[in-house]
This record gives sequence, C-alpha cells and structure tokens, in this order.
Amino acid sequence: MLAEGLTSPPTVQEAFAHCRRVALGHYENFTIASWLLPRTLRPHMYSIYAYCRGVDDLGDEAEGDRLTLLDGWEADLRRCFEGSPTDVRFVALQATIRRFDIPPEPFLRLIEANRRDQRVSRYRTFAELLDYCSYSANPVGRMVLYLFGYRDSQRQRLADATCTALQLTNFWQDVAEDLQKGRIYIPLEDMERFGYSQGELQEKRFTDNFRRLMAFEVPRTRELFSQGLALIPLVRGRLRLDLRLFSLGGLAVLDAIERMDYDVLRRRPRLSRARKAWLVARGLLPRPVRVQEAP
Repeated sequence: MLAEGLTSPPTVQEAFAHCRRVALGHYENFTIASWLLPRTLRPHMYSIYAYCRGVDDLGDEAEGDRLTLLDGWEADLRRCFEGSPTDVRFVALQATIRRFDIPPEPFLRLIEANRRDQRVSRYRTFAELLDYCSYSANPVGRMVLYLFGYRDSQRQRLADATCTALQLTNFWQDVAEDLQKGRIYIPLEDMERFGYSQGELQEKRFTDNFRRLMAFEVPRTRELFSQGLALIPLVRGRLRLDLRLFSLGGLAVLDAIERMDYDVLRRRPRLSRARKAWLVARGLLPRPVRVQEAP
C-alpha cells in the first residue's frame, strides 16, 4: 500500500510521516504521549503503532477472508527482515527494526493473536486467556522495551504483567462490545463457578451472580498491575513516566467498574477528561503508584 498522494515507493521519511498521521489520527492519547517521548523516538513509536493498528484492523474489521489477509500481512512483515518492503507502513517499520535490532517474534505473535480471533471465540480457563494475552498484548510492551534499549528477560517479564493487566482491563470494560463480535473473554470456568450462563450473557442480564463474577476478575487483574509496577524503578526517564500513566489509567478503569457496581453490560465504563487530566498530573509526580487491596 502506498501512502495517500504517493505514486512511487515511499522514502523512509515519507513512511514515518504516514505512520505519524495514523497514530495521531486514531489514538487520542498519542497526542500526549508524543509530547512526552524523546524526539528521536517518536517516529519509531509511530511506526510500531501503525503496525499494531494495521494488524488489529485486519483481525477485527477487514472484509473478506481475514486469515488470507493476515497471511499477506505476515509476508509484508518478513520482507522487513529478508528483503525490501514497499507498503508504506513496513518501510517505516523496517527502519525501526534495523535501528533497534528488534527480532521478528513480537511482531509475529501479534499476527497470531489476530488469527486466533478468527478461530477462537471462547476461553475455557484463565490460563488459556493469559496465554492469549501473551500474543495479543505482551508483544507490544516488548517492542517498546526494545525502543528504549532494554532486552533482558526480567524487564520483559514485568512488562508482560502490565500488558496482560491492561488487556484484561479492556476485556472487562468491553464485555458488551466483544459480545456483539461473537466473542466472550470471561473464562467459562469462572462463569460456571459463579452460576452465570452464556445464555444470560447473550441477553446481557445483569444479576448478582454476574456482579460476583466481575468482582472476582477485577482483583486478580489488580494483582497483575501490582506485579508490573516493579518495572518502573528499573527503567529510566520517559519510559518510567509512560509506565506510571498506563498503570494509573488501567487501575482507574478498574475503579470505574467497581463504582458502577460491576454493571458493564448496560454501559461501558469510561474516564472523564477531568479524570484523565488528573491521572496525567499524578503520573508526573514522583510518588509511587499503589494498588488498592481487595476487601
């Protein structure tokens, strides 16, 4: 794919400019994030975002045979490592991969997550859901670590905890929206444990059993955030701030779910602009982030 307005393969500069437009046009928090990032890293963060956005769009919204489209996306990715890509997003991505020596695995795992979305719509156990998150969420955190120069397993493991917690938070926030796509991310074993059926969920019936079910999922997600907070003192500068902001934001969504008495079926929990601004201000302070303990 050539960028709009281009009639020949793009230069690296044109490719990065395209990725910037994708990032700032689709993700409202990227405007703030771009101010906080070191200037030299911004184009590379945009290229990472454009890649992640592209593969997720294929898995969630593309018309036609999505598995075939994902195969084509993987072929384009492999050209970043083995040849010369022509797609504008991959021209930028190749420059980022070469600059930071990023291996193929995190990019390939994200493609596999979207393949799974075409084949799997239910997860039997929490362990199965965590395995899915190791493909759908954790690779993004590892990509970011590479950009900031961190390649060790300890930091990757802690980043995984934060990314998984953010993914789970999104699942609990979007139960009704995912249901419209035919997907249920609440582990079926947990639904059975609390006596809440798939039929009730399809009807979006908010019951005491559903409340108890979500009251079970939220604290275990908080625990993952708590584990991931150990990464913050192990990184420097802007990445430390970014981790604080994402952790605070995720924990704030869990707070919002609790304030709604866990009724995520009738409306989606959101953070107000004032709340987001407060979280940014709090993130700028050097105080440690603390996770509220379950009652």
